[in-house]
Amino acid sequence: MRVEGLMRMNGVRYGIAAVAALVFLATLWTLRSSFGPSEPERSPEEIAASIHRDAIVIDTHVDIPSFFGSEKYDPGLRGSFPIQVDLPRMREGGLDAVFFVVYVSQTERGAVGYAQAASEALAKFAAIRRMTDIQYKDEVGLALTAADIRKLHEEGKRIALIGIENGYSIAKEPALLDFYYDLGARYFGLVHNGHNDLADSAQPRERLGDRPNEENGEHGGLSALGREAIRRANDLGMMIDVSHSSRAATLAAVEVSRAPVIASHSAVATLRDHPRNLSDKEMKAIAAKGGIVQIVAFDEYLHPVPEEKKAARRELAASLGLTSLDAVFGADKETKAKFIEGLAEIDAKWPRAGVALLADHIGYAVKLIGIDHVGIASDFQGGGGIKGWSDASETPNVTAELVRRGYSQEEIVKIWGGNLLRVMEAVEQARKSR
Repeated sequence: MRVEGLMRMNGVRYGIAAVAALVFLATLWTLRSSFGPSEPERSPEEIAASIHRDAIVIDTHVDIPSFFGSEKYDPGLRGSFPIQVDLPRMREGGLDAVFFVVYVSQTERGAVGYAQAASEALAKFAAIRRMTDIQYKDEVGLALTAADIRKLHEEGKRIALIGIENGYSIAKEPALLDFYYDLGARYFGLVHNGHNDLADSAQPRERLGDRPNEENGEHGGLSALGREAIRRANDLGMMIDVSHSSRAATLAAVEVSRAPVIASHSAVATLRDHPRNLSDKEMKAIAAKGGIVQIVAFDEYLHPVPEEKKAARRELAASLGLTSLDAVFGADKETKAKFIEGLAEIDAKWPRAGVALLADHIGYAVKLIGIDHVGIASDFQGGGGIKGWSDASETPNVTAELVRRGYSQEEIVKIWGGNLLRVMEAVEQARKSR
């Protein structure tokens, strides 16, 4: 019995010793892990690159000239100034999807003006569809639904979507929205610069007969025709875009629409008091309806631009005969070179806003209305472009700045496209069968 007892006691001692040895080794390993080599910390740029590999990155507003898809602007080739978006730049910058915008200029409200607007619109629809259906169908696809966006992304293709800017393109016929929807339009911007038959603009134009100082605008926000157009767009499953709308028109559009609305390219009025920017009240209303505010990388909307700078740009353009976007695109190499040089001198004297200021506007909107209701737009080729995001190839710079601000990958994925996909799905669900 004494021998057996000693053996049991020795066994306990050996067991305790073994446990102690294991604890000691574990402690040494912990200390080694703490003080030894570790994974190098990734830079914001490296984190941004990894986010772009997984996220669906969507820019909700890119303008195109009338000759988009021609030799002057071949979207499959890396173009020269003033081109900011093409398929090579999209691939380089991890920009997956773009709303190419069917914008029409506005003249008098009458048969001639309406016919011209419809002609402009159809030409741009045709150019976008030519890119997706014929020229570069193996590289880019046209998305008509949120599901299409996801499918094309899985296939590794760039994604084209179509938005309409300016309800002038439907004249006084909301039924034209059906036709444009069938051509691929998935958002409808009520108005541009200057009132139209549907809504009041945030920026009235005297040349169009508007009275800029009129307290309630022409329609007090929306006309009866505008309300009808919104309801028709809802029935179709087409998003309503309130960018460029007056404050009253924006609030009325949110109220009339039975589906979430978007502001495809606007910034924050509290940070930059500009008529094109959204007030806190407007942003809260859009969010309350489930919609989204796409913060735009447009210099003048992000910070004040001196009148001297605007005058210098106008004088430069006029001196070279560049009186329109199409004229800039169509200019010869020598004229473009002079314009680029002149713009560089102007920007050196009066610096453009940068991605940090864009992130300030994004941050304000996120704090005010929540991460689920904020996105990003460039307004490239329509005046957009800032220091650090001057074309589609520089898109990761915006993502890296958001990383530096402390946004998580999940939050950045929402801002870059997840929120827009959610809104598209909600609008699709609200549609009525035709």
